[in-house]
Amino acid sequence: MYQGIIIAGFGGQGVVSMGILLAYAGMVDGKYVTFFPAYGAEMRGGTANCSVIISTDEIAAPVVGQPDSVVVMNEPSFSKFEPMLKPGGRLFINSSLVSSRSKRDDIEVIEIPVNKIAEEIGTLKIANMVMAGALIKHTGAIASEAVVKSLPKVYKRAKPEILKLNEVAVKRGAEY
Repeated sequence: MYQGIIIAGFGGQGVVSMGILLAYAGMVDGKYVTFFPAYGAEMRGGTANCSVIISTDEIAAPVVGQPDSVVVMNEPSFSKFEPMLKPGGRLFINSSLVSSRSKRDDIEVIEIPVNKIAEEIGTLKIANMVMAGALIKHTGAIASEAVVKSLPKVYKRAKPEILKLNEVAVKRGAEY
């Protein structure tokens, strides 16, 4: 099993922290992982993306040229990364912010209103966790228990109630 993932959006949407969580959870789940972040000129509000590889076999390089899955949290990320997705891949769209629709018929498109779901749970800050839940459910790359177990390790300074909101967000994303 090999899963190359690109996660992209604005800085401040938790794109990079979602990648870190997935990589850490992959290790907890006994997989080989790589994580490679990339930032735009600005941090918050600028562009951010990261590549995560999760595999049952050793990984030769951290570069994801043709990803199996692409997560787009904003409109600019859609136009940049949707064409890179390999045929048969999965495109995860934050339909709360992305109005573009793929014209490709060789990929699976999963639209999740992550901002709306996060607000229903209680805070927009957990939208990335909603998306993480949907991603792990559809790809099967990591066990959801590994993600939940990794939350306090990755977010060491988070208060217990915030960790609980993140856990709820992951579960709601998986259910959507």
